[in-house]
Amino acid sequence: MARPSEIATAADRLSVGCVVLSQGDRLPELQRALGSVLAQQGVTVDCLVVGNGWDPTGLPSGVRGLGLPENVGIPEGRNVGAAAVAGDVLLFLDDDAELEGSDFLARAIAGFAADPALAVLQPRAVDPAGGPTARRHIPRLLIGHPERPGDVAWFWEGCSLIRRTALAAVGGWPGEFFYGHEGIEVAWRVIDTGGRIHYAADLTARNPAASPFRGSRHRYTNARNRVWVARRNLPVGLAVGYLLVWVSASLLRARSGGELRDLMRGFRDGLRQPCGRRRPIRWRTAWRLTRLGRPPIV
Repeated sequence: MARPSEIATAADRLSVGCVVLSQGDRLPELQRALGSVLAQQGVTVDCLVVGNGWDPTGLPSGVRGLGLPENVGIPEGRNVGAAAVAGDVLLFLDDDAELEGSDFLARAIAGFAADPALAVLQPRAVDPAGGPTARRHIPRLLIGHPERPGDVAWFWEGCSLIRRTALAAVGGWPGEFFYGHEGIEVAWRVIDTGGRIHYAADLTARNPAASPFRGSRHRYTNARNRVWVARRNLPVGLAVGYLLVWVSASLLRARSGGELRDLMRGFRDGLRQPCGRRRPIRWRTAWRLTRLGRPPIV
């Protein structure tokens, strides 16, 4: 952990641009999220709420709002926000997440200042109700102890800090995805460019451990984006293996005919529709992902 003097020095050198995405349907949670950002000390923060399909109003002093006429999806909403805030490091925060401690950002910034290769930092998520950390918030295949820090091969996007230059180097968030697996692409591309993704278990953020909503549209985009991630980023041999694993697992987990139809439609469109630019990662990147605990076929 950085000493107080190191934290202060880092905060003088780097600033934070905070992007909070919201559809305006969780206003009490949004206010708590913004309060946790405004409570940060020792660091300059430019905080923006991107209204995905609504015009943010009633925001506290020190927070700007940017309304979008329609919901452009999570990754493109983050791209819009990133372009509209100032900061060397970008904080992407879900509207139901809260930073713990007034020195959260100053400590995170100290990590970026100390290591130019650090591209992404994810804190440890804790359930406000006191329950166990959600499986999706722990960036490891084998969860082990959530309190154990270390470099990882992917990250929870809902509370993540990304060096602006690293995000620019990978082309930003894949806006075409709308919802689902955008973090996998960013993680693979960051590691392919030589960056590190670190799970900082000593930094904590509160977020409900309940399972995320899974409606028909979300199931469809999840399936479609699985295919797009492989088509856009993996060498052919790995892409085939990745899709065989995920198509089989997804179909086995389907609980109803409706879910099965959503998945099949998503996989079909993932193969048939244009998915954007293809930039396969290098084989040595695939090996690095494997050594970090997640070979790019799972």
